[in-house]
Amino acid sequence: MARPAQDITESELSVLRILWDRGPATIRQLTEVLYPGGGAAQYATVQKLLDRMETKGHVARDRSLYVHVFSAALDRDELIGRRLRSLAETLCDGSMTPLLTHLARAKDLTDADRLALRAVIDEPDVGQSTSGRRRRPSRSGENGGSRG
Repeated sequence: MARPAQDITESELSVLRILWDRGPATIRQLTEVLYPGGGAAQYATVQKLLDRMETKGHVARDRSLYVHVFSAALDRDELIGRRLRSLAETLCDGSMTPLLTHLARAKDLTDADRLALRAVIDEPDVGQSTSGRRRRPSRSGENGGSRG
């Protein structure tokens, strides 16, 4: 069972954002971003934070080199989904509809945001398969030709 979204602290989220945006990084690289001009104490803080995150399964450590490299093991979309499901459970008795309705009606959505949201809603197989390998047969026939 997936860990609850509350397992991610703000400090851990800061690290994940760096890893999502920049890709794999060493402790030193992460320390420089999180604490510009920081010293040994800040390095030790980031090291301890990464150790805790690795234990939780939020980051992966590559030990094949002398300097260990960390990468995000938790995908941004997965975290968003977990947090939204948790929020829906807390505020809406588990229903996603009020959250989605609120987002769709938000006044600060751009036209591009609305088009992207409409495209996601109009996709026929959203949420049906996480592998993306199997698709429903097309309406035109059971063999459903390739639409590449």
